[in-house]
Amino acid sequence: MDYYAWMQLLHGAWTTAWISMVSIALGVVIGLVIALLRMAKLPIIDQVLGVYVSWARATPLVTLALFIFLSFPSFGISLDKHFSAILCLTLNTSAFNAEIWRNAFINFSNGQKEAAEALGMQRLTYFRRIMFPQMVIMSLPALVNEMSFLIKGSPAIAVIGVVDLTRVTNRIAAVTYEPLLPILCAGVLYMLIIGVLIKLQQIAERKADYLTS
Repeated sequence: MDYYAWMQLLHGAWTTAWISMVSIALGVVIGLVIALLRMAKLPIIDQVLGVYVSWARATPLVTLALFIFLSFPSFGISLDKHFSAILCLTLNTSAFNAEIWRNAFINFSNGQKEAAEALGMQRLTYFRRIMFPQMVIMSLPALVNEMSFLIKGSPAIAVIGVVDLTRVTNRIAAVTYEPLLPILCAGVLYMLIIGVLIKLQQIAERKADYLTS
Protein backbone atom coordinates (compact mmCIF):
# COMPACT_ATOMS: atom_id res chain seq x y z
CA MET A 1 0.00 0.00 0.00
CA ASP A 2 1.17 3.53 -0.74
CA TYR A 3 1.03 6.65 1.42
CA TYR A 4 -2.39 7.65 0.04
CA ALA A 5 -3.86 4.28 0.99
CA TRP A 6 -2.54 4.59 4.55
CA MET A 7 -4.06 8.06 4.87
CA GLN A 8 -7.38 6.71 3.59
CA LEU A 9 -7.30 4.00 6.26
CA LEU A 10 -6.62 6.52 9.01
CA HIS A 11 -9.39 8.79 7.74
CA GLY A 12 -11.79 5.83 7.68
CA ALA A 13 -10.75 4.89 11.22
CA TRP A 14 -11.39 8.46 12.39
CA THR A 15 -14.85 8.43 10.76
CA THR A 16 -15.69 5.15 12.47
CA ALA A 17 -14.37 6.42 15.80
CA TRP A 18 -16.16 9.77 15.96
CA ILE A 19 -19.50 8.48 14.68
CA SER A 20 -19.35 5.57 17.13
CA MET A 21 -18.36 7.77 20.08
CA VAL A 22 -21.13 10.28 19.46
CA SER A 23 -23.65 7.45 19.12
CA ILE A 24 -22.35 5.77 22.28
CA ALA A 25 -22.62 8.98 24.32
CA LEU A 26 -26.15 9.64 23.11
CA GLY A 27 -27.13 6.00 23.53
CA VAL A 28 -25.98 5.81 27.15
CA VAL A 29 -27.94 8.94 28.11
CA ILE A 30 -31.07 8.04 26.14
CA GLY A 31 -30.93 4.50 27.46
CA LEU A 32 -30.83 5.82 31.02
CA VAL A 33 -33.84 8.07 30.34
CA ILE A 34 -35.77 5.14 28.86
CA ALA A 35 -34.94 2.98 31.88
CA LEU A 36 -36.06 5.72 34.28
CA LEU A 37 -39.35 6.16 32.42
CA ARG A 38 -40.01 2.43 32.37
CA MET A 39 -39.22 2.11 36.07
CA ALA A 40 -41.76 4.86 36.77
CA LYS A 41 -44.39 2.16 36.16
CA LEU A 42 -46.65 4.21 33.93
CA PRO A 43 -48.45 1.51 31.91
CA ILE A 44 -48.83 3.25 28.56
CA ILE A 45 -45.31 4.74 28.55
CA ASP A 46 -43.83 1.43 29.66
CA GLN A 47 -45.60 -0.46 26.87
CA VAL A 48 -44.63 2.04 24.17
CA LEU A 49 -40.99 2.09 25.26
CA GLY A 50 -41.01 -1.69 25.58
CA VAL A 51 -42.09 -1.98 21.95
CA TYR A 52 -39.38 0.49 20.91
CA VAL A 53 -36.68 -1.40 22.80
CA SER A 54 -37.76 -4.74 21.31
CA TRP A 55 -37.95 -3.29 17.78
CA ALA A 56 -34.57 -1.53 17.95
CA ARG A 57 -32.82 -4.59 19.40
CA ALA A 58 -34.33 -6.97 16.84
CA THR A 59 -33.73 -4.83 13.72
CA PRO A 60 -30.38 -5.44 11.95
CA LEU A 61 -28.20 -2.34 11.72
CA VAL A 62 -28.08 -2.51 7.92
CA THR A 63 -31.88 -2.56 7.71
CA LEU A 64 -32.17 0.25 10.24
CA ALA A 65 -29.61 2.40 8.40
CA LEU A 66 -31.39 1.97 5.07
CA PHE A 67 -34.79 2.63 6.64
CA ILE A 68 -33.62 5.90 8.19
CA PHE A 69 -31.71 7.11 5.15
CA LEU A 70 -34.42 6.25 2.61
CA SER A 71 -37.65 6.85 4.52
CA PHE A 72 -37.14 10.46 5.63
CA PRO A 73 -36.76 11.86 2.07
CA SER A 74 -40.20 10.43 1.24
CA PHE A 75 -41.58 12.90 3.81
CA GLY A 76 -39.57 15.77 2.36
CA ILE A 77 -36.83 15.54 4.99
CA SER A 78 -33.30 15.25 3.67
CA LEU A 79 -30.80 13.76 6.11
CA ASP A 80 -27.03 13.93 5.88
CA LYS A 81 -25.50 10.46 5.66
CA HIS A 82 -23.39 11.03 8.76
CA PHE A 83 -26.41 12.22 10.74
CA SER A 84 -28.34 9.18 9.49
CA ALA A 85 -25.49 6.93 10.63
CA ILE A 86 -25.45 8.48 14.11
CA LEU A 87 -29.23 8.19 14.36
CA CYS A 88 -29.10 4.55 13.32
CA LEU A 89 -26.38 3.57 15.80
CA THR A 90 -27.96 5.64 18.58
CA LEU A 91 -31.38 4.02 18.15
CA ASN A 92 -29.76 0.60 18.30
CA THR A 93 -27.43 1.10 21.26
CA SER A 94 -29.91 3.13 23.33
CA ALA A 95 -32.27 0.14 23.32
CA PHE A 96 -29.57 -2.22 24.60
CA ASN A 97 -28.35 0.36 27.13
CA ALA A 98 -31.90 0.84 28.38
CA GLU A 99 -32.06 -2.83 29.34
CA ILE A 100 -28.65 -2.66 31.02
CA TRP A 101 -29.73 0.33 33.12
CA ARG A 102 -33.11 -1.25 33.87
CA ASN A 103 -31.39 -4.40 35.08
CA ALA A 104 -29.23 -2.27 37.39
CA PHE A 105 -32.38 -0.63 38.77
CA ILE A 106 -34.09 -3.97 39.38
CA ASN A 107 -31.08 -5.52 41.13
CA PHE A 108 -30.28 -2.51 43.30
CA SER A 109 -30.58 -3.09 47.04
CA ASN A 110 -33.80 -1.75 48.59
CA GLY A 111 -32.08 -1.57 51.97
CA GLN A 112 -30.16 1.56 50.99
CA LYS A 113 -33.36 3.22 49.80
CA GLU A 114 -35.08 2.45 53.09
CA ALA A 115 -32.10 3.81 55.03
CA ALA A 116 -32.11 7.02 52.97
CA GLU A 117 -35.85 7.47 53.53
CA ALA A 118 -35.36 6.93 57.28
CA LEU A 119 -32.77 9.73 57.26
CA GLY A 120 -35.21 12.02 55.43
CA MET A 121 -33.14 12.16 52.26
CA GLN A 122 -34.98 13.39 49.17
CA ARG A 123 -35.39 10.97 46.27
CA LEU A 124 -33.37 13.08 43.83
CA THR A 125 -30.51 13.44 46.32
CA TYR A 126 -30.62 9.71 47.04
CA PHE A 127 -30.51 8.87 43.34
CA ARG A 128 -27.72 11.34 42.55
CA ARG A 129 -25.42 10.65 45.50
CA ILE A 130 -26.06 7.00 46.38
CA MET A 131 -27.93 5.02 43.76
CA PHE A 132 -26.60 6.30 40.44
CA PRO A 133 -22.84 6.06 41.24
CA GLN A 134 -23.28 2.43 42.30
CA MET A 135 -25.40 1.70 39.22
CA VAL A 136 -22.61 3.02 37.00
CA ILE A 137 -20.08 0.71 38.65
CA MET A 138 -22.46 -2.26 38.39
CA SER A 139 -23.30 -1.57 34.74
CA LEU A 140 -19.86 -0.54 33.48
CA PRO A 141 -18.71 -3.95 32.13
CA ALA A 142 -22.02 -4.50 30.32
CA LEU A 143 -22.03 -0.94 28.96
CA VAL A 144 -18.49 -1.24 27.62
CA ASN A 145 -19.35 -4.63 26.12
CA GLU A 146 -22.29 -3.04 24.31
CA MET A 147 -20.04 -0.20 23.11
CA SER A 148 -17.63 -2.76 21.67
CA PHE A 149 -20.46 -4.55 19.86
CA LEU A 150 -21.64 -1.23 18.43
CA ILE A 151 -18.21 -0.40 17.04
CA LYS A 152 -17.91 -3.87 15.52
CA GLY A 153 -21.38 -3.44 14.01
CA SER A 154 -20.68 0.06 12.71
CA PRO A 155 -19.59 -1.12 9.22
CA ALA A 156 -23.33 -1.35 8.51
CA ILE A 157 -23.36 2.43 8.00
CA ALA A 158 -21.28 1.99 4.85
CA VAL A 159 -24.47 0.87 3.10
CA ILE A 160 -25.72 4.49 3.10
CA GLY A 161 -22.47 5.89 1.72
CA VAL A 162 -20.50 6.68 4.87
CA VAL A 163 -16.80 6.19 4.12
CA ASP A 164 -15.90 4.34 7.31
CA LEU A 165 -12.95 2.05 7.97
CA THR A 166 -14.51 -1.04 6.41
CA ARG A 167 -15.61 0.82 3.26
CA VAL A 168 -12.13 2.28 2.83
CA THR A 169 -10.62 -1.18 3.26
CA ASN A 170 -12.85 -2.57 0.51
CA ARG A 171 -11.92 0.29 -1.80
CA ILE A 172 -8.19 -0.24 -1.29
CA ALA A 173 -8.53 -3.99 -1.79
CA ALA A 174 -10.49 -3.43 -5.01
CA VAL A 175 -7.82 -1.08 -6.39
CA THR A 176 -4.67 -2.93 -5.31
CA TYR A 177 -6.01 -6.50 -5.71
CA GLU A 178 -4.18 -7.24 -2.45
CA PRO A 179 -6.93 -7.55 0.20
CA LEU A 180 -4.92 -9.19 2.98
CA LEU A 181 -2.80 -6.22 4.12
CA PRO A 182 -5.60 -3.59 4.24
CA ILE A 183 -7.88 -6.06 6.03
CA LEU A 184 -5.18 -6.79 8.62
CA CYS A 185 -4.56 -3.07 9.09
CA ALA A 186 -8.28 -2.42 9.50
CA GLY A 187 -8.46 -5.19 12.10
CA VAL A 188 -5.62 -3.59 14.07
CA LEU A 189 -7.31 -0.17 13.91
CA TYR A 190 -10.61 -1.64 15.16
CA MET A 191 -8.69 -3.31 17.99
CA LEU A 192 -7.09 0.03 18.92
CA ILE A 193 -10.45 1.83 19.01
CA ILE A 194 -12.04 -0.87 21.17
CA GLY A 195 -8.85 -1.14 23.24
CA VAL A 196 -9.17 2.52 24.24
CA LEU A 197 -12.68 1.81 25.57
CA ILE A 198 -11.47 -1.19 27.54
CA LYS A 199 -8.57 0.81 28.97
CA LEU A 200 -10.95 3.59 30.05
CA GLN A 201 -13.16 0.96 31.70
CA GLN A 202 -10.19 -0.41 33.64
CA ILE A 203 -9.18 3.08 34.78
CA ALA A 204 -12.74 3.84 35.88
CA GLU A 205 -12.99 0.56 37.80
CA ARG A 206 -9.66 1.14 39.57
CA LYS A 207 -10.75 4.65 40.52
CA ALA A 208 -14.09 3.34 41.79
CA ASP A 209 -12.32 0.65 43.85
CA TYR A 210 -10.01 3.30 45.32
CA LEU A 211 -12.89 5.61 46.26
CA THR A 212 -14.92 2.80 47.84
CA SER A 213 -12.04 1.14 49.69
